[in-house]
Amino acid sequence: MSCLSGTQLVLGKSFTLPYLIPRLSSLHHPLTIHPIRSNFSPPLLLPVSSFLSLPLCRCTDEFQDFLKEEEEEGEVEEESSYEEEYELDVDALESEAMEAVRRYSSSLSCQLIIEDETDDLKGLSGKEKTRKSASKSIPDHLLPKVTIVGRPNVGKSALFNRLVGGNRAIVVDEPGVTRDRLYGRSFWGDHEFVVIDTGGVLNVSKSRENVMEDLAITKTIGMDGIPFVAREAAVARMPSMIERQATAAVEEASVIIFLVDGQAGLTAADVEIADWLRKSYSSKYIVLAVNKCESPRKGIMQASEFWSLGYSPLPISALSGTGTGKLLDLVCSGLKKIEDVENLDEEESYVPSIAIVGRPNVGKSSILNSLLGEDRTIVSPISGTTRDAIDTEFIAPDGQKFRLIDTAGIRRRASIASSGSTTEALSVNRAFHAIRRSDVVALVIEAMACITEQDTRIAERIEKEGKGCLIVVNKWDTIPNKNQQTATYYEQDVREKMRMSDWAPIVYSTAIAGQSVEKIIVAASTVEKERSRRLNTAILNQVVREAIAFKPPPRTRGGRRGRVYYCTQF
Repeated sequence: MSCLSGTQLVLGKSFTLPYLIPRLSSLHHPLTIHPIRSNFSPPLLLPVSSFLSLPLCRCTDEFQDFLKEEEEEGEVEEESSYEEEYELDVDALESEAMEAVRRYSSSLSCQLIIEDETDDLKGLSGKEKTRKSASKSIPDHLLPKVTIVGRPNVGKSALFNRLVGGNRAIVVDEPGVTRDRLYGRSFWGDHEFVVIDTGGVLNVSKSRENVMEDLAITKTIGMDGIPFVAREAAVARMPSMIERQATAAVEEASVIIFLVDGQAGLTAADVEIADWLRKSYSSKYIVLAVNKCESPRKGIMQASEFWSLGYSPLPISALSGTGTGKLLDLVCSGLKKIEDVENLDEEESYVPSIAIVGRPNVGKSSILNSLLGEDRTIVSPISGTTRDAIDTEFIAPDGQKFRLIDTAGIRRRASIASSGSTTEALSVNRAFHAIRRSDVVALVIEAMACITEQDTRIAERIEKEGKGCLIVVNKWDTIPNKNQQTATYYEQDVREKMRMSDWAPIVYSTAIAGQSVEKIIVAASTVEKERSRRLNTAILNQVVREAIAFKPPPRTRGGRRGRVYYCTQF
């Protein structure tokens, strides 16, 4: 067995050549070996071209033992040197890893937030995108107001919907649909403002019959049970009530949009309204808009005859949006920007909404006016006076903010279908939508009528929507011969007939006289707090166990019962 090949010699990294020279010199065949330095860790193939003169030899046992010893010593020295060279600082690595994880999580969370905002903005319109991206929201009472006025059936509600976005106001091709003031936020460029929709303004020179025809007021629908004298008086007061609402909207506005009908042309009512605005509100900025001018070329011709009103007419189309951009430019030129926006407190993110619903003519609008202390909506013995869902901010005596929603009376579906009134059908849909977007619903019933079948159906609708509920017994002063037991017997009757809402608190009030109306807000606040209260898992599981013990789950076809492990509130 030869230790050295004729062409190469295998040496390891730990093979120290200077150390071998004195020991190899003691062999029978001395060698001249040059020291080699290498930084490579794998074994090194050393060519021995300089050793060609070396003859082949047979290694002795001494040389074999020597090689084994050197290999063992080399492995030990290599392990020790590797440990010394690559000694790890575990604490430093852990801190670096935690820092890397923190950076990655923060970058990932920022990316997720950006993606969520992008996904939310994708489903919004341009107007809602800008509103959502705004850092602060200015309260409604600090924003400038823009009022739309004009005679009936010129497209005021259609323009209102165009400016605020959506389908807030009821739009039907018949006069006298809008009666109360309707508010909505809008903006154009850097200006944000509140748009107010009003009912049709009529002139005093018209007779009562012409006024009723223009407002589409009927003497039959909603007049059941009303004496003839009261019926005639209510019809006679309706135009003045609508005009009073429009006047209140004009007085609080910074800019007035005087809307006329371009297809119908100039009328005497337009001339009288223009004179009224010029005499009474000359200090306000007034914009004359000629609606129903879908064609740009024909619109200029249609608007030309309105120069006689003393204002510069602007042809627009609320239906298609033609010319609304120029209209908003003119409106914003008359608005003042709100200063010191940075000092304003941010608006509360959550304001409880209270919807006031019930059958027609039970006193819903009277309750709203009594709570606000002003004639916010028109109150009349004529059923169906309220058409739109009227949102109004209200601050309770304790400082709590609420949003009160007055709704139209809800009649039976068969009665609405038999009347054939599209306006009433849309009003009822608005009322159901108000229930859906509210937190607490105040179901108003009439004291003398007590609980009717329609009241029960409305209560079932409230329970189906999952809303908090309280029962308001209005017109409590009409109950004759009341005593201490009257309220107790009345409550028993209500609980028995409305078993689906037997937990709802009952408030007795007289809205016209302002008696006990403040208890409605107190009860609604209590219901809202109970509705938003969080129950811990232990209480919920105890209730579920008691319910299962009272009525076990049904068995399957295989004879096994369903099992409820736990429940929690989220």
